[in-house]
Order: sequence, then structure tokens, then C-alpha cells
Amino acid sequence: MNDSMTVLLEDVIGIVRAAGERVLEVYRSDFEVRGKVDASPVTEADERAEALILQALAARTPQIPVISEEAAAAGQVPEVGQLFWLVDPLDGTKEFINRNGEFTVNIALVENGEPVLGVVLAPALQRLFAGARGCGAFIEQAGERQPIHCRTVSHEGLDVVASRSHGDAEALDKFLDGRQVRSLKSAGSSLKICLVAAGEADLYPRLGRTMEWDIAAGHAVLVAAGGQIRTLAGEVLRYGKPGLDNPHFYAQGL
Repeated sequence: MNDSMTVLLEDVIGIVRAAGERVLEVYRSDFEVRGKVDASPVTEADERAEALILQALAARTPQIPVISEEAAAAGQVPEVGQLFWLVDPLDGTKEFINRNGEFTVNIALVENGEPVLGVVLAPALQRLFAGARGCGAFIEQAGERQPIHCRTVSHEGLDVVASRSHGDAEALDKFLDGRQVRSLKSAGSSLKICLVAAGEADLYPRLGRTMEWDIAAGHAVLVAAGGQIRTLAGEVLRYGKPGLDNPHFYAQGL
């Protein structure tokens, strides 16, 4: 790419914010919930946000293929090489339906299997997380930006964040067995990874099914903030896998 990563990151932030406005328009309405082939819920917000994002990315980077959740659900998955976009226009649809605000719009750029740029917007909470290779990571809220970094774990123990809608208490207890845990709280969507990136949590274990588009943007922010995501086998999580499914993993800071 000829453009600098900083310029591209700002462009993606603009795209995500525009998509977030479309999501909020539906969120404030009496929207309909439908089921996809895999029985997961979908709303007009998912579709409207995705249409905007796909059009904007095609105009901005026509040479880079895009894998997006709703298009993939319809069987439209382009062949990708070393560089591609991963898009989740509305992560946390169950949170959206329950109107708790913990849903996000996500765009990530993947290069050679690694997430190198990511933007995560929680439009209802007015929190935006962004990060890119060589640019660091930051949070934007109330019109102000502040750099974010993963933190060192307190001697009192880990602050753990877990999934609100996809919890497996038995598996989580087994994973945490032997670790000193100070607190455990639940959150929705890709916000959990961003909380680790922002130093608001230390560990996020995900012991259930996820797709690459669910976590790539948050993963990019986390890496830019000094953190990492690894599989339960200790390997760095990578992208562009056959089927686009993720193994179980954990996100952690320093």
C-alpha cells in the first residue's frame, strides 16, 4: 500500500463511524429480528452497516479483498492473499437486540495472517478503540483521544472479562483453575478484547466458537496496545484459516 498506516487508520475510523450511525438509526427504531441459516440472529442494522462499509472500502482500497460476515453467510467469500479486510458490521447482535449497548462495528486489516490495523466502535456507548502497527492504540470518547496500553497484572490477581451471551461456566472455571483471580465480569461483543487493550482487564478467555471477523479488529487494537491473543496450545492466533473459524483462545496484556 502506498498510503501510510496512520492515514489509512483515520480513513477506516471515518467509515466505522458512518456505519455506526446506520446501526444507531435501526437501534432506535422498532426493528425486526430474523434468523440466518445457522440460526444466529440478524437485523437490518447488520445489513445496512455492511453495505456502507463494503462500498467505502471498495472505493478506498479497491485492490484489497474484503471478507464480511453477512456476505460470507450468503456464500460470498472472496479468495484472499497476503492482504485482506475482515469486517463484522455488527458484533454482539444479541446485545443489540437486548438493547444493552454492548455491540460494536468492526473493521480489521490482515497482512500475512496478522491483524495490523483495527477499529472497534461501540456506537451506543460512544467509545471507539483503534490501533495499527507502528501507530500504537487509543480510545476516543467524548471527542477526546487518549493512548491506551495493556497493564501489568496486580499482585492481588487477575481481572478477568468473559462473554455475556456465550458463557460456559464450567469451561471457564477449568481454565481459571490455579490462577489468582481478583474479579470476574461479563461484557458483550469484541469490547472484551478492547478492555484488555485499554488496561481495564487482564485476561479474556474465549472457550466457544468465534469467526475471524468477530475478533480481528479487537485483536489489532490489542497488539498495538502491547497485548496478544494465543490459542490454548500457546500459539499466536492467525487469520486466513480454512473455514475462517477460530480455535478457543485467550487474550491477555503484558
